[in-house]
Amino acid sequence: MMEIVRNVNLDLFVQFRIFYKRVLNFGNEIMKGHGKIWGFQTFNGLVAIGSLVSFVVAMSCAFLYLFPRVPPVVHSYGISNSTTSVEKCNVFEGRWIPDESYPLYNASQCPFAEIGFNCLANGRKDKGYAKWRWKPKNCDIPRFDVRAVLETLRGKRIVFVGDSLGRTQWESLICLLMTGLEDKKSVYEVNGNKITKRIRFLAVRFSSFDLRIDFYRSVFLVQPASAPNRAPKRVKSTLRVDKLDEISKDWIDSDILIFNSGHWWTPSKLFEMGCYFQEGKSLKLGMPITTAFKTALNTWASWAETMINTNRTSVFFRSFETSHWSGHNHNSCKVTQHPLSSSKGRDQSSISNIIIKIVRKMTVPVTVLHVKIFCVFILSLNPKCS
Repeated sequence: MMEIVRNVNLDLFVQFRIFYKRVLNFGNEIMKGHGKIWGFQTFNGLVAIGSLVSFVVAMSCAFLYLFPRVPPVVHSYGISNSTTSVEKCNVFEGRWIPDESYPLYNASQCPFAEIGFNCLANGRKDKGYAKWRWKPKNCDIPRFDVRAVLETLRGKRIVFVGDSLGRTQWESLICLLMTGLEDKKSVYEVNGNKITKRIRFLAVRFSSFDLRIDFYRSVFLVQPASAPNRAPKRVKSTLRVDKLDEISKDWIDSDILIFNSGHWWTPSKLFEMGCYFQEGKSLKLGMPITTAFKTALNTWASWAETMINTNRTSVFFRSFETSHWSGHNHNSCKVTQHPLSSSKGRDQSSISNIIIKIVRKMTVPVTVLHVKIFCVFILSLNPKCS
């Protein structure tokens, strides 16, 4: 982040870490296809708290990077423990513990939280699933101090880029920060847009803090394109894995830049929709998805190393989130009230591995928010909980 931010009191960053921990996983987009996704309203309810919980973990780590003693691509961060010393601690290793003071905001009172992600408002009766706090194994994370975070972010611009996971993280961050404001009308979407998944750009301004928090919908990060001339009939469109999304020019002027991608890199959203990969003028019909994702991430990495002013902008990349679909056809949602006791290997992802490997080779500092935790809450039992 900017040099000014690097000099901010450590206590503020300690508080701000919590913030990322409590917000990051508020949106999880594991979709079955362009035409099918909007129909699964039950899944929207599913995503809500599971997403919130992981987003919290990642946001905690994200802003720890801003403290200069923390290296950029690591998974342990300086956190004050129960003693007076400051020790490094892997916030991704720990467990969920009950906490009656949670959740940290009421979605029904936040105008920027989509109704589809508000399980209680949509009919869920039990509330215990929202009353869990992440406790790292070897340290304690101080409680989120919204006023300290707002002061730290005064005059800044935060940008989220990615899919609906990023969008719901963006929503949750805004809702968290609004709890520290008396004048809720001082927070508004700059273009007067309602919060929806169909808009590629959304920006919310906290006018009393001169703070702006933006979201850009770019599910692949690279440029979609029409099918080239004389392409086979099955090719309806392509992904230019060698060319970054055309809206990338709008991401640069930011203080904090948070990326995610991976959830749309599936056969159901690519090949089954007639979308194939392209490099230059060459159509790559046989290119595997993981190879294409690696090529696209290298394209993103080259862009970041060329275009981002690291004296100002801190860059983060959120790793892949495991699917919450269940059932024979993976079209239903498993409902739980407690964290899962075992990931059963579902915390492993080739997409996350690619992200980590590419970031490690980059010449500019990028922090990977490697959320490996599968202990999330599946929310939607009542069909009204959309």
